[in-house]
Amino acid sequence: MIYNALRWINGVALHWFYRDIRIAGRERIPMGGPLLIAANHQNALVDSLIVAWVMPRRIAMTAKATLTENPLIALLFRIVGVVPLRRVSDEARKANGASPDRARNTEAFREILNLLEHRRAVLIFPEGKSHNEVGLEPLKTGLARLALRARDERFIKGVTILPLGLIFEDKGVPGTAIGVRVGEPIEMDSWPTADHVGLTEEIARRLRSVSEDAVLPRAKEVAASQRKDSLRERLIIFAALWGRFTHQFPVRIARSIAVKRSTDADQPAMLTIVIGIGLVLLTYAIHLAIVGMLVHSFWIGCLYLVGLLSGAYWAAFERHPRRY
Repeated sequence: MIYNALRWINGVALHWFYRDIRIAGRERIPMGGPLLIAANHQNALVDSLIVAWVMPRRIAMTAKATLTENPLIALLFRIVGVVPLRRVSDEARKANGASPDRARNTEAFREILNLLEHRRAVLIFPEGKSHNEVGLEPLKTGLARLALRARDERFIKGVTILPLGLIFEDKGVPGTAIGVRVGEPIEMDSWPTADHVGLTEEIARRLRSVSEDAVLPRAKEVAASQRKDSLRERLIIFAALWGRFTHQFPVRIARSIAVKRSTDADQPAMLTIVIGIGLVLLTYAIHLAIVGMLVHSFWIGCLYLVGLLSGAYWAAFERHPRRY
């Protein structure tokens, strides 16, 4: 319940910064079974939000353990089920250059294997870091080793590795588009070897084909003649206009502040989401206070809040009717 609510908010908030999220190869996504999602990593936390939005099933995420030093982020991670991973670079920095503990992620790997045993989906960024490079960075071997351990040590049947390419028109510019390309899955039951190096190379090859070697998917155009002049369509248009009226001002302010405060291309979108949520909630409070003064009714206030939430949704998705 909490995950679905957060996913809904996430989908709306992503569209406050990006105008469109285009998905190609959706039919390749396994709807059930143990799944390791391998995605390229160019936009920090936003990458996780995008994958959570486009995946039709609940996913568990991985993230660098240093983020849990913030108590609010640590609490959020516990709520949505994020598995923190301790990176070599972070551990070396803490230890002043000393060799990191090779068993540092033993508990995290055990948790991921347990999730796979329960036929869950887990998102991993095998590059191990977010970056601004155009191409794919060299992959770490952790994902391949996890897949092999799941098959050969835990004897988990049906483990699949799914390459997911995230392509940005311009990740730091508001109003641009995101492309998500689903690659050719690797079925571990039929993978011929137990060599994690060879498997890592194959993951890299397939991930590269849907990221650095791929182009942004073309937008699906819906001709005006194809849109039925029905009561539902009129209600959607009305809801979208209402949503823009009630949300455009705080979202524009959030975008402006985010762009001005950002020092790196992977910051504007995330800052827009964080600042936007705060300003939108403030706007809601002002709206409800005014309604409360004009109409002294708890239930009317509740209905008005539902209208605000509905407006936020349709304002974001009215231009992309086939996504919802």
